[in-house]
This record gives sequence, C-alpha cells and structure tokens, in this order.
Amino acid sequence: MGIEDFGGGQTAQADVLVVTTNDVPGYQVTQVIGEVFGLTVRSRHLGSQIGAGLKSLVGGELKGLTKILVETRNQAMERLVEQARARGANAVLMMRFDVSEAADVGTEVCAYGTAAVISRV
Repeated sequence: MGIEDFGGGQTAQADVLVVTTNDVPGYQVTQVIGEVFGLTVRSRHLGSQIGAGLKSLVGGELKGLTKILVETRNQAMERLVEQARARGANAVLMMRFDVSEAADVGTEVCAYGTAAVISRV
C-alpha cells in the first residue's frame, strides 16, 4: 500500500471549497446557508477485527483499519460536499469530523460544517 491509500481531502478541481477555518483569505462570505453534514456508518469486518487483535499483540500500525477509516472519512466528506452543492453553496467553512461507535456494530463518521457562498474580494 502506498501513501495515496492513506490520504484524503479534496482534489484541485473541486467546485465546493472545504476548509477548517472560519474564512478564506482573499474571499468574502456573501451568504451563510447553514449547517451541512455528510454521514456514513461502516460495519466491522470480522477478518479485520481478528487481524487487528493479532496485530495488537505485537504492536504497530493497523494498516487495514487505517485504510478503511480513510475511505470512510472520504465518503463522509463527499456526502458533505454533495449536500452543500445541492443547497447552492460553493464553500463549507469550519469543517470538522466526528467519529463514534454506532450501536456496537460499526463506526459512525460525520463530516460537518457551515455551507456558504464566497466570492473573491
């Protein structure tokens, strides 16, 4: 597995800019649309759980689980962008991730932020 398997974020061609900051240098917020989120829940895979349990005995990174979590975060972020786009936004400000257990059967990942329309100053 290469480093590209463990990365996330946006592509350069994104039509909805997602940032973790309150504003974007060189831009002004012309309209605040409101909260948007992207949510996904992934069930636990028995094979990966067994592998993780064995790996925890000797230590080290659980690369299979890391890759699954990256894919899950990326899916949540894609859904966030889809919702922002559908509501007429071209930016999501103050984006954050929240991760929690979902009823002891999986992992819930939520990407959330504030949908806005921004324009160059």
